[in-house]
Amino acid sequence: MMKYAQKVIIVPGYGLAVAQAQHVCHELELLLEEEGVDVKYAIHPVAGRMPGHMNVLLAESNVAYDKLIEMEDINPEFSTTDVVLVVGANDVVNPAAKTDSGSPIYGMPILDVDNAKQIVVLKRSMKSGYAGIENALFYDPKCGMLFGDAKDSISKLVTEVKAL
Repeated sequence: MMKYAQKVIIVPGYGLAVAQAQHVCHELELLLEEEGVDVKYAIHPVAGRMPGHMNVLLAESNVAYDKLIEMEDINPEFSTTDVVLVVGANDVVNPAAKTDSGSPIYGMPILDVDNAKQIVVLKRSMKSGYAGIENALFYDPKCGMLFGDAKDSISKLVTEVKAL
């Protein structure tokens, strides 16, 4: 899906940090760009364990700063995005924040990944995130789950993109 997309948005989260997957994620970005895909990163202000955590990790792997798009600026783009690749983020993409008034995260600003045409979530399991609640996004018909360590999973995606 990503190789043949026009636009891909990568959403980094704590799982990217834990797996130290920032370098292979940048490699995937470069491969997709070689195929003419527009690739950006959606940065939630509290993704990871501290504000700016994702910016630092991605800068460490030489991702161009202008590819790191803050939540307010990237949210309108999800509706025109072919594929969103969520790498270990959980609560910051949970649509319950918009739809479930009984949720502890209700009203929290989130990345509107559910507006994209296709969503692929990389996680180790279906386990809840920091907020301790189930993520409704995982059950969206447009969402596919790729279970495993983020670094290993993205490495496999890199191999597959190269093979196509």
